[in-house]
Amino acid sequence: MTSQKVESDERDQPIRLAEHLAFSRSFQPLFNDGMTLVDETAVYLDGAGRLESKVLSRQAATLYAAESMRLTTRLMQIASWLLLQRAANQGDMSRAQVEAEKSKVKLEGIGSSQESVHFPELPEAFRDLVDRVMKLERRIAMLDREIYGGATDEDRETSANPVAEQLNLLKTAFRA
Repeated sequence: MTSQKVESDERDQPIRLAEHLAFSRSFQPLFNDGMTLVDETAVYLDGAGRLESKVLSRQAATLYAAESMRLTTRLMQIASWLLLQRAANQGDMSRAQVEAEKSKVKLEGIGSSQESVHFPELPEAFRDLVDRVMKLERRIAMLDREIYGGATDEDRETSANPVAEQLNLLKTAFRA
């Protein structure tokens, strides 16, 4: 009778669609899209993007350098999340293991300079990549919140200071 009670309790729970997506075969297209975007961005930044950035004004070049760092950081976080979900999906990690590792992944914590007056000066292909990566990041962050819950007060307190983040990005850009 106890096992019937447990089975009944499980069936009475609402289906969480985001969790179902992340732990089912329908996760593969999202994984493929994300990893394709990682590859596409790497190819662009190492090839055409490098050439296109050389003809930018000083202000736009500085912005390009900072936004490139944010873009690659954002993609590393996305790829980490996708790889963790795939490991769980394939049974290589338990949900508890994924949750423990996932705490190291920060989604939506990285600013953007899309509002800068110099952003329109950046190459169109680069701006398109920034836009697509940010949309994917928002989609994954939404899935993450639906599966694992929202950020805690402690997470919000320890999140990076946006001003300090910008200063660090500028320091890094000028050291290169």
